[in-house]
Amino acid sequence: MRSSLIGKIEKAKRYAQEPGRISFSGFTTVFHGENSDHKVSYASGKWHCTCDFFSQWGTCSHIMALQQVLGKMLPAEATPSLEEAQSQER
Repeated sequence: MRSSLIGKIEKAKRYAQEPGRISFSGFTTVFHGENSDHKVSYASGKWHCTCDFFSQWGTCSHIMALQQVLGKMLPAEATPSLEEAQSQER
């Protein structure tokens, strides 16, 4: 294997150990829920999900799960604090 490729593989391994280096600005995914599939997206600082709960509350379990999975890779505005989420309920 070429030494330059070996160096890139090692660098990729190092980067993978530091998820804080990655920040999503937008994406779309399909979330396989218990009852059906939902399209979840994040763009321009806003989340969207095709589930019924999101249309009423502006958040849902699919988005919350992605926030937990992606963690540090999301910008701060994409992961509201628990207090913010609870204040949206009121």
